Amino acid sequence: MNRIDVTNGNCVYFGKAEALLKELLPDRRVIVISDNSIDRFHHDLLAPYEYILIGQGEQAKSLITLDHLYRQLIEMGADRTSFILGIGGGITTDIAGFVASTYMRGVDFGFITTTLLGAVDASVGGKNGVNVGGFKNMVGTFSQPRFVICDASLLATLPTREFRAGLAEVIKTAILGDAELFSLLERSSFDALRSDDSLLEEVITRCVRVKASVVAEDEREGGRRRILNLGHTLAHAIEKSTSKLSHGEAVAVGLYHITRYALAEKMIAEQDAARIFALIEQYGFDTELPVERRDLLKAIEGDKKRSGDSLHIIIPTSIGSVEDRVVAFKDLEVIF
Repeated sequence: MNRIDVTNGNCVYFGKAEALLKELLPDRRVIVISDNSIDRFHHDLLAPYEYILIGQGEQAKSLITLDHLYRQLIEMGADRTSFILGIGGGITTDIAGFVASTYMRGVDFGFITTTLLGAVDASVGGKNGVNVGGFKNMVGTFSQPRFVICDASLLATLPTREFRAGLAEVIKTAILGDAELFSLLERSSFDALRSDDSLLEEVITRCVRVKASVVAEDEREGGRRRILNLGHTLAHAIEKSTSKLSHGEAVAVGLYHITRYALAEKMIAEQDAARIFALIEQYGFDTELPVERRDLLKAIEGDKKRSGDSLHIIIPTSIGSVEDRVVAFKDLEVIF
């Protein structure tokens, strides 16, 4: 099996999901957490198991959803020998991971990711969380799944907008840690990635390798893992302030504006900044701020990564390299 080891026995597997499940879960009671869209498009993955369906969108990442799931698991008689399998995008895997890592103080769990964003970022690394008061992932755990399955063929049913949103995380990963991936994206196109499963799997694999190497160094985000938040400070503020943009679309805006700041501060060469701007445009992202700057700055003050009166901001310094800089809140207006 084609796989990448992450940490603590967690592996990401690449291949056909149904075949991999038979090998990975031969004799376990499996309870699936998924949503109506996955049930509609990929019911065959759910059918062999007991399953619970949840809502879709960021509003589903709530304490109310958690309460519903805990009660359902109790009614089903789930115990510590049960295996929770999250099938879906990043929202579903976040919720499934949180529930599994807290139900009865923790049961085994794994994921089948069905979105590009989930495959390259959300399902990998052991961060599970829900939103509180409009703030992203304010309550959560660090708990590794036993496995993550990436099956590129499952991404064929993604709407165009959602597939493009996942590419923002791909571009982010290339900027922070894989110059060769960045060049591959420059030579490729949206349509090519959309239609060629082997090319898409190569892109996903490269992203997972970058994330796995970072997570292995810093599983609980005490240092190096913060670089994975490139573009996310502004993105999370956008998501807090408006529902106009999806997470990936907000990340693209964040990447553009933090690169503009890096260029103004001469932290990145003009040529590298130009390549980043061009790649964001090449894949069809809008980089305009969707809400007033003052509203974004207010939202940033509630960022969970704040430390007193300052915040860690990840800044690109070249294609494949970034810097973690601590910035005082009073100076954020200069950046954004």
